[in-house]
Amino acid sequence: MADVIDRSGTPLIELRNMSKAFGGIRAVDDVTIDLFGGEVVGVLGHNGAGKSVLMKMLSGALPRDSGEIYINGQKADINNPRDARKYNIETIYQYLALADNLDAASNLFLGRELTTPVGLVDDAAMEAETRKIMGRLTPNFRRFSTPVAGLSGGQRQSVAISRAVYFNAKILIMDEPTAALGVEETAMVAELIDELKKQGIGIFLIDHDIHQVKNLCDRASVMKNGKLVGTVEVDKVSEDDILGMIILGKKPEMAA
Repeated sequence: MADVIDRSGTPLIELRNMSKAFGGIRAVDDVTIDLFGGEVVGVLGHNGAGKSVLMKMLSGALPRDSGEIYINGQKADINNPRDARKYNIETIYQYLALADNLDAASNLFLGRELTTPVGLVDDAAMEAETRKIMGRLTPNFRRFSTPVAGLSGGQRQSVAISRAVYFNAKILIMDEPTAALGVEETAMVAELIDELKKQGIGIFLIDHDIHQVKNLCDRASVMKNGKLVGTVEVDKVSEDDILGMIILGKKPEMAA
């Protein structure tokens, strides 16, 4: 799915020399990666490689020991999730933060409800806005009155992604978005990601599945023992090349 991305300009986001230690363990060790608008960069590695810690520093969920974050070439001050949201960074976790007993609109506006002039929750306005944003991203979604507990995995992902986009996300961190999904549901998420790319949104995608990374990502940044092994364009390497980076910690020669 790799597209031609213009990387001659300023990256949408750049993580420079990021480091984080827990006790004597360097979970992330001087890692630099970037992301351009309309691009998906996979962040890969074994459990404990440091990929989730790196993304949590970007999302403000963990403080960094050192390193700098630049957004559109400007230094960003991100110390907590509220700071990240100010910079239009949203995280969609593998275990989606959705209220199972509420429908799509109530989840989309959870904690940010629309109200009438007299201060009552405006359910009609929230449903109308939800239909608009989901119509743009997932035109086939119809189950607006169903509690999200009754939705499929792909439909739940579409609600979470629509919420992020509605509130003006420019940078998305997605944690294994196709984990435990079937073939059709995975295809639905792939279509969603393609639509986000067209809108110029940049996506960091944390994943273990090399096949999905090849399908969904433009580049892959591989980590091992807290260090960056390298970043490669996925259409210029094989799945075995990426696997070698994960296991051996060695960048393939043709991509060096």
